[in-house]
Amino acid sequence: MTEETSVPFRSGQEGYASYRIPAVVVTHAGTVLAFCEGRVGSASDHGNIDIVLKRSTDGGNTWGPLTVAATNGDKLAGNPAPVVLDTGRILLVYVRASGTATEKDILLGKVSAAEGRRVWLRHSDDDGVTWSTSVEITAQVKDPKWRWYATTPGHAIQLSTGRVVVAANHTIPPTGADLGNEGRYNSGHCLLSDDRGATWRIGYRDENTNGYINVNETTAAELPDGRVYFNTRNDSPSPGNRADAHSTDGGQTLVKPFRPQAGLSAPICEGSVLQIRDPDLLLFSGPADPVDRALMTIRVSTDGGTTWRPADTVSGLPAAYSDLVRVDAETVGLLFETGDFGAYERISFCRVPVTRLT
Repeated sequence: MTEETSVPFRSGQEGYASYRIPAVVVTHAGTVLAFCEGRVGSASDHGNIDIVLKRSTDGGNTWGPLTVAATNGDKLAGNPAPVVLDTGRILLVYVRASGTATEKDILLGKVSAAEGRRVWLRHSDDDGVTWSTSVEITAQVKDPKWRWYATTPGHAIQLSTGRVVVAANHTIPPTGADLGNEGRYNSGHCLLSDDRGATWRIGYRDENTNGYINVNETTAAELPDGRVYFNTRNDSPSPGNRADAHSTDGGQTLVKPFRPQAGLSAPICEGSVLQIRDPDLLLFSGPADPVDRALMTIRVSTDGGTTWRPADTVSGLPAAYSDLVRVDAETVGLLFETGDFGAYERISFCRVPVTRLT
């Protein structure tokens, strides 16, 4: 069996100038749900942005029509963090903001709380065909002092205990003469729900301003022993662009703060992790070029994220953000940004045989 690739989203088509920030899950019925940000006017990180969705009922080989999974009018709805619950319900945690609020202005504290990054939730009980009204959960999961706020990107997880864990990141206010857009104020946390999304709270907080590890976009997986593994983008110039941490209490606290993960050579970019069973493998997807967003590669750990080895070079082309999903017993799916001359021309879905990863 060889890898098969389809293209659910192509920039400039179906009403959107650009598609970014992929997230993917598989429902209990076996439907692949591919989410991303549909950016109406440009590829910019702010503006008129919807969360769009395509459904595949054949394992990601072909895709149905584009639908809107969440919108904020002509403002921003982004950073989709979907998770399929044990009940079959699909939760979608995401962020809303003013379309004119730039990341720089938010970091500098120039954007009001009402116009800044706020957290919302909706759900689907019919395999992603229709969605409930959205409910705001900002007050439960965002410290009023925080400025920037982002969920994941990529899928969230439900632990074997039933707890829902959504990895996230934020920035804290600056001190002294700093402005707030310095990298050392980048911080990490997670959202926790023990009642399948009815109520939420903040789990661990990683707020270390020494400039060594600047926690940014983060992804999570539950290991076979019940620990939660977190892997994050690190924007500090050294000692590498990936860092990780473990939790033994379901994301409430970290055993140790995030530390460098030298086994994952990567540019400054989001990545995804996925724990699969039978065989027990922890997977990481992301660009493998140490500087540029290119060379999308799946890497494998058999010791809970301590060490890593390359398992499958999916593409030698430009590539950036990605998300992993178990499609079926024989297949892992990878939804990732890529293109021939730049990383943001399309979002592709690659079916990878599990045998290639072992």
